Amino acid sequence: MPSPSIVWFRDDLRLADHPALRAAIDRDEPIVGLYVLDEESRDIRPLGGAARWWLHHSLASLEERLRERGGRLILRRGPADRIVRETAADLGAGAVFWNRRYGGPERDIDAGLKQSLRDDGIEVRSFAGSLLFEPWTITTGAGTHFSVYSPFWRACLAQPAPRSPLPEPRKIQGPSRTPASDDLADWDLLPTEPDWAEGLRETWEPGEPAARRRLREFLRDDVDSYDRARDRPSAGATSLLSPRLRWGELSPHTIWHASIESGDSSGFLSELGWREFAWHTLFHFPDLATKNLRSEFDAFPWPRLSPAALRAWQRGRTGFPIVDAGMRELWRTGYMHNRVRMITASFLIKNLMIDWRRGEEWFWDTLVDADAANNPFNWQWVAGSGADAAPYFRIFNPELQAKKFDAEGHYVGEWAPEYRAEDGQPPQPIVDLGATRKDALAAYEKVKQASRSRTS
Repeated sequence: MPSPSIVWFRDDLRLADHPALRAAIDRDEPIVGLYVLDEESRDIRPLGGAARWWLHHSLASLEERLRERGGRLILRRGPADRIVRETAADLGAGAVFWNRRYGGPERDIDAGLKQSLRDDGIEVRSFAGSLLFEPWTITTGAGTHFSVYSPFWRACLAQPAPRSPLPEPRKIQGPSRTPASDDLADWDLLPTEPDWAEGLRETWEPGEPAARRRLREFLRDDVDSYDRARDRPSAGATSLLSPRLRWGELSPHTIWHASIESGDSSGFLSELGWREFAWHTLFHFPDLATKNLRSEFDAFPWPRLSPAALRAWQRGRTGFPIVDAGMRELWRTGYMHNRVRMITASFLIKNLMIDWRRGEEWFWDTLVDADAANNPFNWQWVAGSGADAAPYFRIFNPELQAKKFDAEGHYVGEWAPEYRAEDGQPPQPIVDLGATRKDALAAYEKVKQASRSRTS
């Protein structure tokens, strides 16, 4: 009797350049793809609403593509360690393969599973499929992790070049019997009451085929203008590949080599480096979403939360046009231009004086590309509490930022048109930028004083 291989899909919802899938094919036994919706394991962060929407459609695409090639994807829900072991036993599996995860709770689950499956006589292997460089392989001269981006990326580039992507399999040997599977619709990943996803449907087409099309389009049409136009939110010069990387519909190896082969000489590949740096940091600091990376920021005197101010920010009703435009783009599309992400984050933290964790939670729930590393890493960067952080006294003035990067008002006109209309009735500013800047700098001075007292 054949002993099938299980390929456990996680944040790698693709067929091309999938090392775990390639290992299963090379084993020359029937293959069963498995996806586990784990909302029960300890310390696993539940997905936000926009992420659940994307996951539904990306899984549907993956299931269809596996079937076209003769394979199967089974869906099961529950704590991953139990579900994977039960599935392996149900199928009489001879091997379980997966691509690695890098968050602390996920690594603990995977390590325990690897040992228990091997104790049962099952072959288990994990692979590097989601990062260009494994986090533990990039170290300083002293053998420690990096805390500054530039030397980190130089150390990465001094390594052997990232491997070439693996080809997409044309045929997959499926199992002789169809294993039991949950119905994707029963997972209720899509919003219904109310259905707020109209803008997501208009903006995105999840799945590997659409991801590969977007990569080709970007490298053909947009990458040449990337450096000079990437900071202008109305220019359409960004890659829009971040959700594709977050869900693994494209691997970073595929993007890396396609960019080089296209002759790209822009700074685009350094954006992959920033992503690598975020995961490098999460690997060494698993509590990145809840704890200040720089402990001196624990002394930051956050005032009592103003629910009204937080709601105004979330809904794009702050009275500052580019902030409101960004927050409305986020709610409508599940995405926000990167420059505007920095502006809106700085406004929340340094003008509204609201803890960066409240903003990180909102982005986690509303972004289709929010992942466990990049989302908190970038919020801590803006806050000044993270790795290679922007100094706290760097406060983005939203009015000056709008003049510099949206001078003609195209972005604001698209997402917050009342600010551009002659008879529009925009909301009034909820804070004074000058006064709140002074308050933020005074709070930052208290952090510095507390740090000096601790080290003296």
